[in-house]
Amino acid sequence: MKTLAIIGGGSWGTALAIVLAPRFEQVRLWVYESDLAVRIRDTRENDLYLPGFTIPTNVEITSAIPVTLDHAEIVLSVVPSHLVRTIYQQMLPSLQDGMLFVSATKGLEIESLLRPSEIISEVVSARVAPRVAVISGPTFAREVAASSPTALVVASMDEGLTECVQRAFAGPSFRLYTSPDPVGVEIGGSVKNVVAIGAGVVHGMSLGHNSLAALITRGLAEITRLAEALGGQPKTLSGLAGLGDLVLTCTGELSRNRAVGMELARGRKLDEIIGSMRMVAEGIKTTSAAVELARRSGVEMPITEQMFQMLHFGLAPREAVRRLMERSLRGE
Repeated sequence: MKTLAIIGGGSWGTALAIVLAPRFEQVRLWVYESDLAVRIRDTRENDLYLPGFTIPTNVEITSAIPVTLDHAEIVLSVVPSHLVRTIYQQMLPSLQDGMLFVSATKGLEIESLLRPSEIISEVVSARVAPRVAVISGPTFAREVAASSPTALVVASMDEGLTECVQRAFAGPSFRLYTSPDPVGVEIGGSVKNVVAIGAGVVHGMSLGHNSLAALITRGLAEITRLAEALGGQPKTLSGLAGLGDLVLTCTGELSRNRAVGMELARGRKLDEIIGSMRMVAEGIKTTSAAVELARRSGVEMPITEQMFQMLHFGLAPREAVRRLMERSLRGE
């Protein structure tokens, strides 16, 4: 593999460009904001989303999708979940036979409830055969860019595809494990953001370590139930893309979703919080999709339901905690 196209120049896309640059002769990073693309080309730094890190010289920065995709062998998309369909539709005329697609997006499409890999397959099949894998795991962009040891999962039902991506992406600080379970990996990566908002509430209300441990554990149970109902494998959720990512997002200081919960616990309104954020907190949009998926699948997800009530109907954080603690008693 010689050429990698990365679609999305936020913090995660930029970090992936930095860590994967040594693995390819050429990396092209598509940046939506044309003025930002110019600055990055001039300074070799993404001063808006990932300041303080130098982007390698073999990473070409562009705002032109056709240029980004030209002769790319792997297309790695790192865009917010609500933009996946729109951006892949824009990419469609530039797609070429034999391209491999990898999604690093964590979220769900609100309207269709589809996972990112499902959206990609649906869109690109109009032009090329969709070979789509997903990568997910406990990753903060700044730590990946700093070459901190990182382990994550690449998943697809196509074993040859996962092994190909594993070989292409793996490096000294970036280890990938293969999985045949994209459903479990994507549900884990999406719904953990919802639980992380709850973790932020726990922290913001100073409820202590007992409460946080209980939230993480019961949150994992919810995620596992939903993934299994959708065809995922329970063991996936005990691994990097499930428990690993959940723990990181619920406890890490760099977690945007946790930060949202902390601000809600301090009395700030959601619109105000969103307005002050530069980057997307995927859990906000994912919450409503997860609630609807749970309803359609007949899965009980009380933590997710209370986060939904808090985010979209203004339920007070303290009342959400009370409702969770006063649910009818049952076995674990």
